[in-house]
Amino acid sequence: MQRVCFQMELIPGREAEYQRRHDEIWPELVAELRSAGVRNYTLFRLDTTVIAYAECHPDAATAFGKVASTEVDARWTRWFSDVLVCDAQGAVARAEAAEVWHLE
Repeated sequence: MQRVCFQMELIPGREAEYQRRHDEIWPELVAELRSAGVRNYTLFRLDTTVIAYAECHPDAATAFGKVASTEVDARWTRWFSDVLVCDAQGAVARAEAAEVWHLE
């Protein structure tokens, strides 16, 4: 199991829409996340900064790679392109944090 933490940025003024869309999260996306091995996935927001935490089995690359290969994730990602800051290729811009310490 690998714990991951990463940061994304919202387009200023889109905070309420970001929340609304997560209030209505698609059950099929949740099912894909669980099936792929993503657990304890939590999003925190501070102004336009979103901080994500997840526990991934067996690791983040495998779990999120499985999710990324699904049709539902492709639709979700497209749907969020007007809410999240994206890079030049259209992918959500994110910065991963290094784990320093953990208390079990």
